[in-house]
Amino acid sequence: MTIIAAFSAAGHAPAPLHLAAQFARCTGERVVAAAVVEGYWPRSLDPLEGDYLDYVGVQALRSLRALVDTLPEDLDVWAMVHQATSVPAGLSELVAEMNADMVVVGSSSSGLGGRIALGSVTDRLVHTAAVPVAIAPRGYPPQSAGIERLTVAYGGQADEVGLVATTAELAERWSVSLRIASFTVRPVAMLAGSIETSAEGLVVDQWARRTQENIAAQLQTVRSGVGVLAAEVVIGAGVTWRDAVEDVEWNAGDVLVLGSGAAGPAAQVFLGSAAARILRHAPVPTMIVPRRTAG
Repeated sequence: MTIIAAFSAAGHAPAPLHLAAQFARCTGERVVAAAVVEGYWPRSLDPLEGDYLDYVGVQALRSLRALVDTLPEDLDVWAMVHQATSVPAGLSELVAEMNADMVVVGSSSSGLGGRIALGSVTDRLVHTAAVPVAIAPRGYPPQSAGIERLTVAYGGQADEVGLVATTAELAERWSVSLRIASFTVRPVAMLAGSIETSAEGLVVDQWARRTQENIAAQLQTVRSGVGVLAAEVVIGAGVTWRDAVEDVEWNAGDVLVLGSGAAGPAAQVFLGSAAARILRHAPVPTMIVPRRTAG
């Protein structure tokens, strides 16, 4: 099986390859560093256009091979160039051709260092992919160890899309720990004191208890399918989504797992509004998984 580290013909920042290599240390899979060269298809009869696309492909392959050469020799990594009408279309073609398990992409160059921002190409891929899409924060450095913990974001739709069960299976397969996090955002002083502070705390505490009870019930179902599996449960709360995400402790080797919205197409990634807000403030690599098909 294969992990695809995806690049455009013009963008070769190493972050996607660094994250793909980190996943490969857990999965034992090969990594393909793939640059997609965009062009009209079928190719124009104009020989100059063909020569130009070939030139772009040669330069992209040279850059990818230079990146691959910086990785440890114990990893199975190779580089290739693929021509397609668009980057998302080309990556979808490669996923099908290689029976890939995952696509790894980088953050937009407009994002903050160490955070994730979706550019137009990545946004389209995230919303249409049929396999998990992992996103490396901008400037993500090489890691000496593999993935150590998956943190799955639990929400109201998680029951419907099978996110916890899917992540639990991945954690068991990759021999990493599992953590379940739920995030809540509350207004400052509940709209300037319209609710007493003590009442506000009571509401949040009740919500936290109910969330933990729901997670515990879902974990029992998950355990019956994947065997005995321990999972830490944490609650992140704050007055903004950033505060809520940062209220949870994050370490090197962590990956946040977000799920597709229940309204999204089956077996495709469809990022909901809450997941998009969490993604924007995640300080660690994030993997977005398609929702399960029925049955």
